[in-house]
Amino acid sequence: MIGLISATAAGTAARDRLAAAWPERTRVYDGPVGDAVRAAFAQCEQLVCFLATGAVVRLVAPLLSDKRADPGVVCVDEGGRFAVSLVGGHDGGANELAVEVGELLGAQPVVTTATDAVGLPGLDTLGFPVEGAVPAVSRALLDGEPVALVSEVPWPLPPLPVAPRGAYTIRVTDRAVEPAGHEAVLRPPSLVVGVGASRNAPVEEVLGLVEGTLREAGLSGRSIAELATVDAKAEEPGIVAAAGRLGVPLVTYSAVELAAVAVPNPSDAPLAAVGTPSVAEASALIGGGELLVPKRKSAMATCAVVRRPARGRLAVVGLGPGARDLLTPRAKAELQRARVLVGLDQYVDQIRDLLRPGTRILESGLGAEEERARSAVAEARRGQAVALIGSGDAGVYAMASPALAEACDDIDVVGVPGVTAALAAAAILGAPLGHDHVSISLSDLHTPWAVIERRVRAAAEADIVVTFYNPRSRGRDWQLPKALAILAGHRAGTTPVGVVRNASRPDESGRLTTLAALDPATVDMMTVVTVGNTATREIAGRMVTPRGYRWQEAQEGAK
Repeated sequence: MIGLISATAAGTAARDRLAAAWPERTRVYDGPVGDAVRAAFAQCEQLVCFLATGAVVRLVAPLLSDKRADPGVVCVDEGGRFAVSLVGGHDGGANELAVEVGELLGAQPVVTTATDAVGLPGLDTLGFPVEGAVPAVSRALLDGEPVALVSEVPWPLPPLPVAPRGAYTIRVTDRAVEPAGHEAVLRPPSLVVGVGASRNAPVEEVLGLVEGTLREAGLSGRSIAELATVDAKAEEPGIVAAAGRLGVPLVTYSAVELAAVAVPNPSDAPLAAVGTPSVAEASALIGGGELLVPKRKSAMATCAVVRRPARGRLAVVGLGPGARDLLTPRAKAELQRARVLVGLDQYVDQIRDLLRPGTRILESGLGAEEERARSAVAEARRGQAVALIGSGDAGVYAMASPALAEACDDIDVVGVPGVTAALAAAAILGAPLGHDHVSISLSDLHTPWAVIERRVRAAAEADIVVTFYNPRSRGRDWQLPKALAILAGHRAGTTPVGVVRNASRPDESGRLTTLAALDPATVDMMTVVTVGNTATREIAGRMVTPRGYRWQEAQEGAK
């Protein structure tokens, strides 16, 4: 919950805008400002104070205890010009909140956390526990000193400017090691603990068995991703409470699923009790991985530990048509999350300034789509966080198809939509896609012309608005005239046609012509051609395809 506090009429007006926009996330605190801040600080995860930063500093200073537990605090000035992340930038989420508040109120977010200011991911923001000399290692990264990365457990990380060796180290491990003097230890959620228990086994016994097993194996409890067991034990109090105390989810599987898992130590006892010869080992192994600790037993409980394989992450990102303001916030976030970026060299150049220091870039020229797709998938299979970029929407005549054809279910795949060339061009032309429409590529490099021609003919006969991608190049100059001739067999020569080149880019151009008047020689590979249907009209210099509402038909009939 976000507590909202204000003192003046202007602050209250801005406060109420936030409250109206986020009714489920916010709570307004009225009354004396000091009392309101103290109450919100005790009751909320975050605060937005429409007060001067000096006033908020004096009010919250006595309340601060631990940056890992204190709420994040954002200040908004009287004029609504700035949203300042004051306290809890990382742990309290104040940096992200300042950005959100700024977007909603039209204020400039002010974030002074050093790593955020220079585009480095904070070691305490990676989503899993970190121990050791975190401030010293972070400072070394900021100062450009060599910091080594030692990954004992491969895990997808964001880009970090690391060196092969250095006086400072970032260690990624699930082992119970004590950090060295100049070392930060990241604890990835790599361990799955399978548990079984007799009815009414006390939580102290279940928890003691788990913690003792990890301690004897030299493993860190902070790397536990989940406890796993059989469905029949989903509500067993001792198991449920143990998961709660460890702060991890409890995952359950059916006895049939667990019985199908090969384990080294099956037993008749669980088979008779819950229908599977193994609970602890099978529930830990069912997702794959290395059995680090076979079944251990206490009087009323069992457990086993598996190191699950790291799943690489492939984000297929659409960059939009070219303009920076048409690149979505989600796409920007994925670009900064990726440790490896794969893309066409000219697309990499578009977003190179958005990448975080330490990002490894694999770029290549035109015509290497399949090679880029294979490289991106291979990097993800090695446990990396990868972004594969394409223009427009990466799923439309772009990189998503070849990449997903290569990918199996051993990696996580995220699709990030982008503004397509057809949509960008349509916005320039007016509303040519107001009714049914189709996009057809005229490039016969990957699709036989006979197939393309059949699709153009079908669109012509169906009276569908057509957007042509890849309409004409120096080596392919006859396909567009042929396609236009097919459409002309079913539509009047006066049918509006929109021609847009370099949509959304600095040298953007757009014009309207007709099916009869379009000169194919004026079209190239940077152009999108949209041909209207029989209902498309030019209205006030804009290309409009009506949606066919009955009230429109009635209006036209009345004329």
